[in-house]
Amino acid sequence: MKEITILGSTGSIGTQALEVIATNPDTLHVRVLAARHNAELMAQQIRRFQPDFAVLTDKEAAHKLQQQLGTACDILSGEEGLIAAATYGPVDTVLGAIVGYAGLQPVLAAIQAGKDIALANKETLVAAGHLIMEAATDKGVHILPVDSEHSAIFQSLRGGSHSEVSKLILTASGGPFRGYTKEQLRHVTREQCLKHPNWNMGPKVTIDSATLANKGLEVMEAHWLFDMPYEQIEVVIHPQSIVHSLVAFCDGAVIAQLGLPDMRLPIQYALSWPQRYHCSFGQLDLVQARALTFEAPDTEAFPALKLAIDCGKAGGTYPCAFNAGNEACVQAFLQGIIGYSDIPVLLARIIEEHQSISSPSLDEIMTTDRDVRKRASQLWKAL
Repeated sequence: MKEITILGSTGSIGTQALEVIATNPDTLHVRVLAARHNAELMAQQIRRFQPDFAVLTDKEAAHKLQQQLGTACDILSGEEGLIAAATYGPVDTVLGAIVGYAGLQPVLAAIQAGKDIALANKETLVAAGHLIMEAATDKGVHILPVDSEHSAIFQSLRGGSHSEVSKLILTASGGPFRGYTKEQLRHVTREQCLKHPNWNMGPKVTIDSATLANKGLEVMEAHWLFDMPYEQIEVVIHPQSIVHSLVAFCDGAVIAQLGLPDMRLPIQYALSWPQRYHCSFGQLDLVQARALTFEAPDTEAFPALKLAIDCGKAGGTYPCAFNAGNEACVQAFLQGIIGYSDIPVLLARIIEEHQSISSPSLDEIMTTDRDVRKRASQLWKAL
């Protein structure tokens, strides 16, 4: 029986993880649930899964939830509650599914407490990959990828040794605007961006998919997870989202992992590893899938992809700056403050101005994140 904490239980990954756990009651058990402020959904999850305690980081929402539940479950709040959830003694696996930079500190705390990490929060590795991987090595814990692309690579790498790998090939659906020109992209709306053709994701990740910033973040994540130079990581557009990623080996063999575009499958593998559980969510039918196509990404129309990879190669605090700037710009876009085409323009300006720090400490990463967000707000006010 694996004892599990879910950080981000009311989000897209968290709710799907609870579906996986519900179908595997003999092997997976929820001990702690944590989220930001969705008290109504958290109350439903508590009643169904009966965790030892739960956390809402929003203190007002946590207070209302405690009043609603009474003594049925202890409700903690704030950052201290989140850290308590991440480091809870009986837990052996922490699912890091908090969106964005906010997931960094609880994941790092969980690693330092000796917990295995099922990682859905790519921004944690983007902002502080060197700190996360060093801590995981020191504590002897496993970081198991939840992103479908990284799960695919993790599985495909079983076909050979690290030294035999020629390159990692990350697939991308291309998002809702595949084939659009830069001129066409100037007129896209928030509603269009949020209609992903294949995946059901939260708004932030869906917007990142529309700009291809998400794939740039995933390249940085793959660099850290698999100890692979950026020169050996490639991105290809695969509109059908059936081939989730591939590994090319030195002898010319290419091993891919295929499956339905359903996040419950990589979530289940991250929680079941090193075993495989039977699947309750459908099997891929290759005849029904029909043609599988691949093409190169258009980095002229979608410059955020190349900018992200360049930041990863540059290292230091450039990846953190990219992530912070991207999160700030996406939030501004969702709020109607800036347009879709403003996102890569502002990101490029932020990176151009950034003064990177090599081998940054956690404090320096936190300062970079704060300063970049402040600068982003200044830039869009000047638009």
